[in-house]
Amino acid sequence: MKRRRTTALAAVLLTGAGLGLLTAPGAQAAPAAAACPTGWGSVQKTATAAATASLTDVRTGRHDCFDRMVLHVPGAGGGTLGHQVRYVDRVHQDGSGRHVPVAGGAVLEIRVAAPSYDPETGRATYRGTVARPLPGVDLAGYRTFRDTRFVGSFEGDTQIGLGVRARLPFRVLQLPGRLVVDVAHDWGAAAR
Repeated sequence: MKRRRTTALAAVLLTGAGLGLLTAPGAQAAPAAAACPTGWGSVQKTATAAATASLTDVRTGRHDCFDRMVLHVPGAGGGTLGHQVRYVDRVHQDGSGRHVPVAGGAVLEIRVAAPSYDPETGRATYRGTVARPLPGVDLAGYRTFRDTRFVGSFEGDTQIGLGVRARLPFRVLQLPGRLVVDVAHDWGAAAR
């Protein structure tokens, strides 16, 4: 009799209906891979606008499909924030022409129409040091970002070098008081 019960229980567990019994209460199935945006491309992205506010901070974040850099320019409002984001072989500082080395398989040069100082007082609003990594930015554990360098601020524009793993697709978003640069982890359509 005991053997029949064991055999019957095994048969129930092997059926589709019985498999639900093996799931712990409250457990959920693993979510499917997130669909990643596609079609960003790797060509230069530009918007023209005069500087109206100063850069105060740069932060980064990791997402399922991309790594993100956010440049904070409070007071820029919801309008257009002038910028130029493009892949370059080498980053050269405006004004001096000095080469600022940036590590990575490819380098994005990010220019934003916002000085890193208050134009009226000359007081620094962002504490970046030329040719040094961006203050407060730790890229440990990032899939795409490899290095950051403050390149300088000249005639109302600020330059940043962003080293990435390879030449990958990117997009630029403008939000009130922020310029966002997302660089995809790969050219594929699904997160890994």
